[in-house]
Amino acid sequence: MADLVLGANVFGWTADRETSFAVLDAFVAAGGRVIDTADSYMWRAPGNSGGESETILGEWMAARGNRDALHLATKVGALPGREGLSAENIAAAARDSLRRMGTDRIDLYYAHRDDEATAQEETLDAFDALVREGLVREVGASNFSPERLRSALEISARDGLTAFSTIQPHYNLMERDAFEAGLAPLAESEKLAVHPYYGLAKGFLTGKYRPDSPSPEGPRAEGAAAYLDSRGRAVLAGLDEISAGYGVPVPAIALTWLAAQPAVTAPIASARTVEQLEQLLPMLTLELTDDELRLLSYLSATS
Repeated sequence: MADLVLGANVFGWTADRETSFAVLDAFVAAGGRVIDTADSYMWRAPGNSGGESETILGEWMAARGNRDALHLATKVGALPGREGLSAENIAAAARDSLRRMGTDRIDLYYAHRDDEATAQEETLDAFDALVREGLVREVGASNFSPERLRSALEISARDGLTAFSTIQPHYNLMERDAFEAGLAPLAESEKLAVHPYYGLAKGFLTGKYRPDSPSPEGPRAEGAAAYLDSRGRAVLAGLDEISAGYGVPVPAIALTWLAAQPAVTAPIASARTVEQLEQLLPMLTLELTDDELRLLSYLSATS
């Protein structure tokens, strides 16, 4: 049975508090338990300053009394005013995230992006201190190059520090080369969990973007429409064919392919409405055949 991580980046942005609660309720009712957020979600939205997603999650958990049934992941390093991975920033940001979410621990705490201006020893010492204090259970790395990730793992092993257990790369049917050539072999050799973000290619793999249809409007529409070339059209055709055969939505097929890739533990996908979430949930129980997986891999290959 595949797993799905619910991306909480839309909460407090394109999903208001009431709608966010409904999506979270539906996700948990379907058996979901892993939720991914960040302190920077969603500072770019008008009127926001960051932390809105964490705050909504905290209010929902308080209302439902279900914190112990969940696995919470959040991130540090990308919020304006709290950029970087210095020891001081990590310690302060973690406490801010704990306060906003109304919890006493973070299950998985990511470096949101690499910080080459800070010595990796300082960063890893700071993460290790949070683990030793009991405020964080595991640590992860998002948007790291293979070289920097390997270096971090080597330092952790050398110094006896808590090592990154999970990575969060950009990876989906339309974005394969960088991950498969570099991070995937490292993740497999080091037995790292892999939770890819943009699992639906900014919405392109939902099937909303078609050659002869007006492009949907939204904050990610331009990025998604950029995939609508010959390769993108071929991928959509393959997804349509498989989707029709199983009678499940196209997004679920795309996520099922992603979940079946050798290095992947669970894809991340967000939903700003319950109806959008319902398009994803069939992947929890769906298994594609080897032929179907190979077809999608062939259609999405860049060379």
